[in-house]
Amino acid sequence: MLFEKYSEDDYEAVCDFFIELNRADRSHINWNWARFEWMYEHPEFDKGTLSSIGLWRDDEKVVGAAIYDMYFGEGFCGVLPGYKSIYPEVLEYACYALKDEEGFSLAVCDDNPDEIKELQKQGFSAIDQSESIMELDLSGEFMAKLPEGLSYYSPDPVMDAYKLEWLFWQGFDHGEDKKQFEKQEQIIPRVRKHYIRDLGVAAVSGEGELVSFCGGWYSEKTDYVYIEPVCTIPAWRGKGVASAVIHTMLNRARCMGANKAYVISDMDFYAKLGFVKKYHYTFYRRG
Repeated sequence: MLFEKYSEDDYEAVCDFFIELNRADRSHINWNWARFEWMYEHPEFDKGTLSSIGLWRDDEKVVGAAIYDMYFGEGFCGVLPGYKSIYPEVLEYACYALKDEEGFSLAVCDDNPDEIKELQKQGFSAIDQSESIMELDLSGEFMAKLPEGLSYYSPDPVMDAYKLEWLFWQGFDHGEDKKQFEKQEQIIPRVRKHYIRDLGVAAVSGEGELVSFCGGWYSEKTDYVYIEPVCTIPAWRGKGVASAVIHTMLNRARCMGANKAYVISDMDFYAKLGFVKKYHYTFYRRG
């Protein structure tokens, strides 16, 4: 077994690691290749500390990883089936190399008693933080329609970077003052290696303004689509716009080969769309 620190040449190997990790056991689906890719080009992700990510290899294959989530102090630790013996080492590395002033925390599925036992053995304690994964079967067609006056559009992450960032600014409740947005937000096109433009579905007004968006992430190496992000500007909320863009994205993903959809959420909104709570994750921290 070989330990090494991450370099950008390892990107594909880490994506493949997550794909294999979730192939037989979906209890780690809260961390998957798509979440890694989304985070990797997120404006808040600090690439200056990428070499702190720890990888464990068997020959050329990544079989274990310790990865921070946006910032130090929180992240993911996991190993492929058959390599559970190195999990304690992965945890210990994360506590040393990926901690902040409060320590290191991670989310572990309540259905993984062996991992929880090892966390407790190494001095981790459960904290008042959790997350859930919801799942949707994609065997049928989805039928939600856009309100009159809107149409579907798949934004280009480079050409439409300004429109997307302005949508996200409003949709994630930073306000509706465009001057403040332009003053505070740096517009940097985010090019993600495996991004499929047709799975990024937006609703656009007759004036060309993006009013809602659903991102979908699918790889032909998997049988699922991962949803991230979803947002709607305040003026168009409660009118069925988000349901329509999500349904359109899901129909497209199903045609590509996905038979399941996953989203990190426990919102009633997704339950009304047919999603069910599949896994619950408790956060554990070691100071």
